[in-house]
Amino acid sequence: MYQFKELKDADMVVEIFKTNVQKESDRDYVVTMMQKQFPECKINFDLEDCDKILRIEGVDLQYDNVVSHVAGLGYTCVRLE
Repeated sequence: MYQFKELKDADMVVEIFKTNVQKESDRDYVVTMMQKQFPECKINFDLEDCDKILRIEGVDLQYDNVVSHVAGLGYTCVRLE
């Protein structure tokens, strides 16, 4: 018999970031690299938004890790509260 951990809404974290990602090719690169670093997270961009929004959803997500990783890829990333 398999046991699965039941995730509660409180376990899921959603963080929103303002970025300077402009092009679809840059977005695709950042998403690919972020998926490698945070494989259990859902990651997407809204490049139509003036803030070029990065949205990431996951369990035990630390926003400073996201900011550091995106900065390491050469882009600015600021958490929106």
